[in-house]
Amino acid sequence: MTTLDTATDTRSGKGHRDENFPVASHLIHPRHRGAILAFYNFVRAGDDVADHSDLTPERKLALLDGLADALTGAGPTDPEAAPLKAELATRRLPPRHALELLDAFRMDARKNRYADWDELIHYCRYSAMPVGRFVLDIHGEDPARVYDPSDKICAALQIINHIQDCGKDFRNLDRVYLPQDCLDRHGATIAMLGEAKAPPALRAVFRELAQQCLVLLDEGATLPDLIDDTRLSLEIAAIHRLAVVLSKGLLERDPLSETVHHGKAAFALVALRGVAATLARRPFRGRIVRAAMQGASR
Repeated sequence: MTTLDTATDTRSGKGHRDENFPVASHLIHPRHRGAILAFYNFVRAGDDVADHSDLTPERKLALLDGLADALTGAGPTDPEAAPLKAELATRRLPPRHALELLDAFRMDARKNRYADWDELIHYCRYSAMPVGRFVLDIHGEDPARVYDPSDKICAALQIINHIQDCGKDFRNLDRVYLPQDCLDRHGATIAMLGEAKAPPALRAVFRELAQQCLVLLDEGATLPDLIDDTRLSLEIAAIHRLAVVLSKGLLERDPLSETVHHGKAAFALVALRGVAATLARRPFRGRIVRAAMQGASR
């Protein structure tokens, strides 16, 4: 029997190419891809700890604490933390975003249910928003201008994943991110997540949450035009467009019985449309940024 003494022992084998959204695609400049992938691999290690079905909550917390200590230098080195620690040192960046992700995984170790939308967004503050903030910091973007719309997009991406994976999360981990008050509003129950096909009440829950994601995505839609780095702007535009398409798909499809994601070719086409639209606006970027900043100051 395999022992689970370190974070490495718990790795699922899932990598950045297995994610629902692009991670450090080739739109990102090569000088930034290594740092983003080091961040991803560290976070993936923590996520695998939190999702491991053979670990007790106490053991998960201990392993997550070990990852944090290895990253900050407060404890022994860890191969899952070393690459990110080196990238942060080179770029003179603090570890706060990665440590916030570990806080989210600690929540996962302790908490399996969410009462309402506000609780879910609080979780996203630690499980999703730091990812966008880290990528923006790596590129030297202005936090005052870009953090807020990035947070909206990242929260939507996280909730889209929650909806898509709701059946698997319930069956494998007894974890439910769908807010209880939303279930109650539509007469749905947690037990419905174990069914092969979602009943109408649960479909109504999916639609409400997908619509909320579309609102978040609309609030974050200005982000590509606020980004100084053109390649990052295009990456975000592609991800944003994919998220909109997926959210609209969840208005109609049942993630318990249907595939919500399109094939790679269809997704590439959707992403390309987002890229093309953003490229077309880049000549007017200065005007867009000024308008956005004026709106934010009101």
